[in-house]
Amino acid sequence: MSHLSEADKTYLSNSIREIEDFQKPGIKFKDITTLLGDAKAFHLLMDHLVERYENREIDYIAGIESRGFIFGSALAARLRTRFVPIRKPGKLPYTTISEKYSLEYGVDAVSIHIDAFTGAGKAKPKVLLIDDLIATGGTATAAVNLINKAGAECIEACFVINLTFLQGDLDIKKTTSVYSVLEVF
Repeated sequence: MSHLSEADKTYLSNSIREIEDFQKPGIKFKDITTLLGDAKAFHLLMDHLVERYENREIDYIAGIESRGFIFGSALAARLRTRFVPIRKPGKLPYTTISEKYSLEYGVDAVSIHIDAFTGAGKAKPKVLLIDDLIATGGTATAAVNLINKAGAECIEACFVINLTFLQGDLDIKKTTSVYSVLEVF
């Protein structure tokens, strides 16, 4: 199952609800809560990701707030490895490091605990980054940079959905490989 069949991709795609004009007019929001509520779809997705990553030497899975927490922690549990949350500034209780990124009208940032990757006992632990969706790529690129800045190595950025028409994966591909389960053109 390292490659999903077209039937499996169609099933996963059909399990994701599309909502017109959310959060702004013209946006077609991909609502993954319906995938999460479909046990067959969620198991199909997680089985696929386990098969893809089970033989890779992954020390940590890092998930981007908040939907990346769902997929990342589930995958980490299945792979019997560690999970690290990547959050907005001010949300983590211990000393953090942050990485800023540009938005259309301003700047935002993502943060992790300063000691997030020390538990593996390796000089440069291998990290898989995961999130539900890649759009313009600002948050994910900042997350990859943050992982590397924290002394780990982001070996791949994984997304359930890639909105390819926005080309958000192009900047990320400059620093790590990118894998998307589903691509929307």
